Amino acid sequence: MKSYAELYINGQWVAPKGGETIEVINPSTEEVIGSVPAGTVEDLNDAVIAARNAFKSWANTPAEERASYIKKLAATLAENREEIGKTIAMEVGMPVQLSTMIQAGMPTAVMGSYAKIATDFEYEESSGNSLVIREPIGVCGFITPWNYPLHQIVGKVAPALAAGCTMVVKPSKEAPLNAFLLADAVDSIGLPAGVFNLVSGVGSVVGEALSSHPEVDMISFTGSTGAGIRVAELAAQSVKRVTQELGGKSANILLDDADFSTAVPAGINGCFINSGQTCSAVTRMLVPASKQAEVIAIAKSFVANIKLGGALEEGSQLGPLVSASQKRKVTACIEKGIAEGATLVVGGPETPEGLNRGYFVKPTIFADVKPDMTIAKEEIFGPVLCIIPYETEEQAIQIANDSIYGLSGAVSSANIERAKKVARQLRTGQVAINGGRFNIMAPFGGYKQSGNGREFGKWGLEEFLETKSLNLP
Repeated sequence: MKSYAELYINGQWVAPKGGETIEVINPSTEEVIGSVPAGTVEDLNDAVIAARNAFKSWANTPAEERASYIKKLAATLAENREEIGKTIAMEVGMPVQLSTMIQAGMPTAVMGSYAKIATDFEYEESSGNSLVIREPIGVCGFITPWNYPLHQIVGKVAPALAAGCTMVVKPSKEAPLNAFLLADAVDSIGLPAGVFNLVSGVGSVVGEALSSHPEVDMISFTGSTGAGIRVAELAAQSVKRVTQELGGKSANILLDDADFSTAVPAGINGCFINSGQTCSAVTRMLVPASKQAEVIAIAKSFVANIKLGGALEEGSQLGPLVSASQKRKVTACIEKGIAEGATLVVGGPETPEGLNRGYFVKPTIFADVKPDMTIAKEEIFGPVLCIIPYETEEQAIQIANDSIYGLSGAVSSANIERAKKVARQLRTGQVAINGGRFNIMAPFGGYKQSGNGREFGKWGLEEFLETKSLNLP
């Protein structure tokens, strides 16, 4: 695995101002697999100045020309799909087959989608005697997470490029190597200098400096709700636009007429994907009380066949958590669930047999979970599913909405109109109905403490535009 000694600023690889580095740990083996510079405030300032100097020219570049660069980037990502997939598998722990399909495939598709969106979008319209113009907001700062690292970076970079914005990216310290692969791709296609800049580092230094920098017009942050609040506080000092995609505790409502043989395994997969390290994971499975025993039986049988193993291990379906601290946190949550009286169906806090090296946690399911239990309220970010029984459809909706979060959700029913009626009542940004697939052309984002703003499709582009009225005689 490659280590990087330089940052990407103003179209060049440059030496950082400081000498510290960040080691990247493979969560499957606990071995160091690479390193990146720990950027400084001075490095960040250089990147912001480069983005500011590049903004006027890039903003005035025709949409068709911007789209051509986006197409080239998408093609380069596609060419490097295998390397990206393996890199992220080793950084995050997702099994390499899934990582290549999801962690490499999805951002490639998202990047490609914005080539068309950039040229199809209506940047001007008439309203009465006014011409209403949509213009790029300016210099953008992107602070991104480790769980879907390149996907979350591209979900910001692609629409910003399409809109005519310039940017500075600060990737997560746990999984930064993929961001450097993106910078390599940017460099290879000849994107104008200063449009894209990459400064790796720790959040308390680079992230805070980026959030508070007076020359940054917008911050887009994906991560924990606590960190998001801090970013918003810093950005408020200069009244920046802030978009955030934060935590979640999404509910999966199985109505009494659902096909449980299909819905339960799908719900477990929706919870355990990426070892449960997914903000939109459906971690609360709401089931009719009379059907809970049936659901438990199906869940037990399904989990018994899940193969837990290293990201590069043949046939591995569920990998480790990203870090030792994440393993400690998830294990403590499992212990809390047991202590509060939930029924442990499978799994538990013990280290999985034969997996003493690596940050592995048993896939865990609790039943008889009450809505006020800690495991039903707090985001665990691990392979832990809560089965919550309900008596009526109205109660299921009430339980689903009784959360500080509102990012995602799901509803299953034999009657799709009934499912849609329930879905409309959920206070959440996205709902999958009967296993509906994730759509990169649909808006993604949250209600309540799950954030604000939307990513993907034309809605993602709109976040990076300002609106101006020209009032004509």
